Amino acid sequence: MVKIISDSTCDLSPELVAQYDIDVLPLHIILGEQDFEDGRGVTPDEIYRWSDLHRSSPKTAACSLEDAMAAFEPYVSEGREVVCFSISSSMSSTYNVMRMAAEQLNAEHLVTVIDSMNLSTGVGLQVIEAAEMAKAGKTAKEIAAHIEKIRPLVRASFVVDTLAYLHRGGRCSGLAAMMGGALKLHPRIAVAEGRMSPGKKYRGKMDRVILSYAMEMEAELRAARKDRVFITHSGCPEETIASVREWLEDLGCFGAIHVTRAGGVVSSHCGPGTLGVLFIAGE
Repeated sequence: MVKIISDSTCDLSPELVAQYDIDVLPLHIILGEQDFEDGRGVTPDEIYRWSDLHRSSPKTAACSLEDAMAAFEPYVSEGREVVCFSISSSMSSTYNVMRMAAEQLNAEHLVTVIDSMNLSTGVGLQVIEAAEMAKAGKTAKEIAAHIEKIRPLVRASFVVDTLAYLHRGGRCSGLAAMMGGALKLHPRIAVAEGRMSPGKKYRGKMDRVILSYAMEMEAELRAARKDRVFITHSGCPEETIASVREWLEDLGCFGAIHVTRAGGVVSSHCGPGTLGVLFIAGE
């Protein structure tokens, strides 16, 4: 059976990782002089405290070549096919590191590296799709061809509570961050063709903003693939998450509604209070 591996930005819960037998290759989070593996040694809440204390954005880095080789080697030594997913190559060098690892192992014939052209559970949706195909006995070539077909259909967007983290990370000007804070603006960020782009700016309390954001996607959600939808957040009040989940349940469109918390890398850049509804559009 094909082995599925993803970098840690897929933001899948431990339960889903176990259910689908997915190996996770962590990226790195650098807080000052300390280097942590994503999901191993530092929590998003600890990252927020460090960032607020130092008024600085944490640095994030791709996995090392050695770590990628170590992740692939057990399966390559068995002659087993591997399909490996990375965060968008326009956002990280992880994709290139994974490809180099396959080359170093002389395993390009066994290891297929896929640029998800997405982030967070926009990656995770593709990873689960691949894992289901692997369990059904599909080959790496068949899986890669299918992912290439559905990849443009992945809908990944989220609403940001505070612009401070995007500003600290150089993704938002100081003036925009200041004005956004003063006016209580919460931008919608969407991923398209591997890049993040700003969209509508909401104004008001975040709990109402998030529900409005979700409700505005009703037509898209009703036309979406029915197997699953993700609510992915970076630390939101339980009642806010519950209100979005309840609304999605009332739609009656999805076989599974997964609630997952974003990992350290994604949280480092978006900050607390961010929430997204992610799904695959109907073909």
